[in-house]
Amino acid sequence: MTFSREEHLWIPESDLEGMSVDTLAVRAGQIRTGQLEHSDAIFPTSSFVYGSAAQAAARFGGEEPGNIYSRFTNPTVQAFEARIAAMEGGEKAVATASGMAAILSTCMALLQSGDHVICSRGVFGTTNVLFQKYMARFGVETSFVSLTDLDAWRGAVRPETRMLFIETPSNPLCEVADMAALSELSRANDALFVVDNCFCTPVLQRPLEQGADLIIHSATKYLDGQGRCVGGVVVGPAKYLDEIYGFLRSAGPTMSPFNAWVFQKGLETLPIRMRAHCDNALELARWLEGQPQVTRVFYAGLASHPQHELARKQQDGFGGVLSFQVKGEREEAWRFIDATRMISITANLGDVKTTITHPATTTHGRLSPEDKEKAGITENLIRLSVGIEAIDDLKTDLARGFQALKD
Repeated sequence: MTFSREEHLWIPESDLEGMSVDTLAVRAGQIRTGQLEHSDAIFPTSSFVYGSAAQAAARFGGEEPGNIYSRFTNPTVQAFEARIAAMEGGEKAVATASGMAAILSTCMALLQSGDHVICSRGVFGTTNVLFQKYMARFGVETSFVSLTDLDAWRGAVRPETRMLFIETPSNPLCEVADMAALSELSRANDALFVVDNCFCTPVLQRPLEQGADLIIHSATKYLDGQGRCVGGVVVGPAKYLDEIYGFLRSAGPTMSPFNAWVFQKGLETLPIRMRAHCDNALELARWLEGQPQVTRVFYAGLASHPQHELARKQQDGFGGVLSFQVKGEREEAWRFIDATRMISITANLGDVKTTITHPATTTHGRLSPEDKEKAGITENLIRLSVGIEAIDDLKTDLARGFQALKD
């Protein structure tokens, strides 16, 4: 039995011009096959066949567009890339095997020996290690400065500065960068401005509209939203993404078709999930501020946050990640974490399930004591990635931690 294509039916492509990010999350980038499926198709294949040797030669030679090999051309991956690019307002996207692979691919494609990078101190610990240890081996030097100190950024600029790299909000202290000011600084010095938008996603923040040249995501986090797959993506103009794609084609830090399909499904619910994360995180942050065993809460949604007004201006919500300091040191932080009975003790974030971790010994554990101190990663700091469970249940579980501190 054979299955024929329904070629007698013609389904016009969706007209998404001017549509909101909520609609783009559901509709953008779909590649419908001749079977006219309504859901997104998945293409778990390593290679593709051709009608003739001449067609194969034309594909490999770049004379004819089309799929060649899933290391660098796969319809499912391309559909995910098209959807996230549309949501971010970018011309093009390149998907990678992980968020760190997205950062590495960007650096390897666009930097060279002798270049200088300025990076905010409050980045994910492994990002710090990548710049400080591994990129240095290739002759790329990195200066780390406070995310919010514009004078420090200006003072760090050199003639050889080629990239400004930030996360905003930062991990885990939720500091917020003035993207317009940093964009102006990068333009004045002919440097790329790269923003890790993992914490906000395009639902809450669109850095390209605020002067960024490139956006990076760990798709593992909110884009998936359920802790199922690992992946990353870079979004921006084709003139940069073509270079990054060239590196990926040769070096192979590639996203698998299955993971791309999972991320597509995750994007469909991203807008409603992000709003639920934001609502829960803001209520928890306010509740934590009132706890006598808490010395400080870090969340841009709080009026007490030093960049609260900037966050309100740049973002459409404050995100689902917060951190707080308990009275004491590591022993007290660990005691608090171990007392919870529902919240997951894991370093991943962006999950519908709330997670809790001790940054000083997990996500930022590889930093030197000096670098931890500069980044504000104290021994009594606890990070929460707030999920979408019932808020009263989250308070009940966290109250076990406070009870453990009292006991």
